[in-house]
Amino acid sequence: MPGRLQNKVALVTGAGSGIGLESSLLFASEGAHVLLVDLNLSAAERVAKLIHERFPNVSAKATRADVGKEEDIKNAVDLAVSIMHPEDDNALNTEEKIWDLTMQINLKGVWWGSKYAIIAMRKNPTDEAKGLHTGGSIINTASFVALLGAATPQLAYTASKGAVLAMTRELAMVHAREGIRLNSICPGPLRTPLLMDFLNTAEKRDRRMVHLPMGRFGEAIEVAKGALFLASDDSSYMTGTDFKVDGGLSSCYVTPTGEPVLPPPASLA
Repeated sequence: MPGRLQNKVALVTGAGSGIGLESSLLFASEGAHVLLVDLNLSAAERVAKLIHERFPNVSAKATRADVGKEEDIKNAVDLAVSIMHPEDDNALNTEEKIWDLTMQINLKGVWWGSKYAIIAMRKNPTDEAKGLHTGGSIINTASFVALLGAATPQLAYTASKGAVLAMTRELAMVHAREGIRLNSICPGPLRTPLLMDFLNTAEKRDRRMVHLPMGRFGEAIEVAKGALFLASDDSSYMTGTDFKVDGGLSSCYVTPTGEPVLPPPASLA
């Protein structure tokens, strides 16, 4: 049975670790050819090797790109097209340079990615036999912090992710009749090395855990599965959504008591 992304090409940023890694493996398992984009080329190359070993019928190519640079984004999209067609804290002490760098990466990088993806998707060929058509699905990574305030502020990051939601919503409406869908995915706090290194004391972890209805941090694979749904035609009538994969965090007032009865899902890595 063909996978949900058979004959399609996925460009995944941050593909060397975390959500990007899990999404790349999951998309490849569903038949997608994957362009693995990461600032750390060796990490992306390790994922490409893993995909080649597990899924020999799909192609995986690693490339280095800085998503804060327009030319890098344009080149990455062009490379994806060639695969498809083989031919800080708060308002008082957040430094301006941190604000600008965060906006450059988290917002302007997403704008550039969307821009060049839309240009490419307008040229996508239609091949009904392969389930291919003009247009495509763009999934921009936002965050649960774009929906909720926190007294443990990361102001520039939070503002940038809120802007991603607004921008994605607007672009989704502009391109809705071109077969191009845009959705934001909003992960909750995940058990990734990056976050766990930051939450390096029981006090830090417990302060956040008390707000999580499911009693645990999320796993990157759980966000990757949400991204797979948005990437596939299973979500063909969804555009402009803020797709939450946050364990109920943004819907919760008082959390339940007791320990979780189910373990988290296993990673694909």
